Amino acid sequence: MKPDSPRPMDSIERAHLRTPDDASHVMYRYPAPVEFEGFLQRFWIPVWSVPPGQEAAQRVLQYPVSLVVVAPDYARFYGVVSGLSTTTLTGSGWAVGVMCAPAAGALIAGGPMSDHTDRHVDVAEVLGGAGETLTLRVRSAMAADPHAVDAHEAAMVAVADALRPFLPVDDDGLLVNDVVAFVEGDREVTRVAQICERFGLSERALQRLVHRRLGLTPKWLIQRRRLQEAAERLRTGPAGLGEVAALLGYADQAHFTRDFARVTAMTPGQFAARHQGGS
Repeated sequence: MKPDSPRPMDSIERAHLRTPDDASHVMYRYPAPVEFEGFLQRFWIPVWSVPPGQEAAQRVLQYPVSLVVVAPDYARFYGVVSGLSTTTLTGSGWAVGVMCAPAAGALIAGGPMSDHTDRHVDVAEVLGGAGETLTLRVRSAMAADPHAVDAHEAAMVAVADALRPFLPVDDDGLLVNDVVAFVEGDREVTRVAQICERFGLSERALQRLVHRRLGLTPKWLIQRRRLQEAAERLRTGPAGLGEVAALLGYADQAHFTRDFARVTAMTPGQFAARHQGGS
């Protein structure tokens, strides 16, 4: 399997708020096998080397999905971080991660994803002995050369073997996949009522579905898509802040600025300056 061809600001990179001068790591990304359609989305394998005494903070506006990540010193199942997800890299290392589809989290966890929002657990807590086997296989595969495509392939096969027993995706899982795709694919979706109308659900039924399968709210889905697109536009601009706010359906620039700063801890102007290589 070959890594995905590089392309400017793809759907994964727009969530990863990597600054232009960040040379801390190389990121390898691979599509999930076809058999996992609707269950897994993408593998990513960062390999990093940070000079002694320095740190490299990786900030992500996470998608509404769970993650399975194995590294030399941990192996975890992650729920969604509702704010800004930050991982600080130090020294040298690697990780093998898989980005699940919205449907997958509750199937892997064996219960509602609301129990995992803003937290992670050891993979053995959700996978049992298969989690321990997965961890050993991934670490063995990556030990010799974490940059090697053969090592990546072996590690991804280990992940696939551990997660295959959770197939197939159930009907509620297929529905939540469709709900997330609808919200993420159309910037005209700015109200929860539009989601309800599209899928013939009451607001209460939609709330229950999203809370159970994602650990989130429908309103969060809309706001997260807006912020990810805002971050993309601010990095690839130039664009006026008022123009960005209007494109994303905000009533005014002030509302956009408040939402953006609350999650990223930077105003849109500060973010644009940093991520376009300014001060």
